[in-house]
Amino acid sequence: MDDLFLDRRTFVSTGAAAAASLFLEYSPLEAQSVSDTRTEPQMVNIVLSVNGENRPIQVDTRMTLLDALRNKLLLTGSKKGCDQGQCGACTIHMDGERRLSCLTLTVAAQGHKITTIEGLSQHDGQLHSMQQAFIDHDGFQCGYCTSGQIMSAVACVREGHATSDEDIREYMSGNLCRCAAYPNIVAAIKQAKTEMEKG
Repeated sequence: MDDLFLDRRTFVSTGAAAAASLFLEYSPLEAQSVSDTRTEPQMVNIVLSVNGENRPIQVDTRMTLLDALRNKLLLTGSKKGCDQGQCGACTIHMDGERRLSCLTLTVAAQGHKITTIEGLSQHDGQLHSMQQAFIDHDGFQCGYCTSGQIMSAVACVREGHATSDEDIREYMSGNLCRCAAYPNIVAAIKQAKTEMEKG
């Protein structure tokens, strides 16, 4: 038993000494160098095509499109919900397809046509038929998820996935509504689908 105890003590003390030597060999100057490399921003000048306008901006190469839209271009309709691509509040359109802007790097969006909720309505101020349908069917309560819901709903119709209540629920499942206005959202999409198909 004593031999076992001594062996354990020797093992622990030897391990601690080895760890300490590694720590001492790694100088603070090296640590500072690594830290600077990881955190130093790399700024680039790019032009984004947003809602039919070319918008020149300077961004950190690590900045998400959501942050660029909200903080650089002051288009705050796209919401930051989970910031992990799970709630759909940040949904925008890129080249006509729905995209989660919180998972898209701004630099990757250059050269693509971006549409946000602010650019969905007509130039004369008339609401898009989907926006009007959400109002008509009270498809929102707190309103936080609404812009993402509407952008996904428009894409859902364009993709041909609004043929039944089941299809709508399936293809809108990436957009969460904490107020649980789902039946009203389905009704709004069905109404807007008819209007969108006319136009």
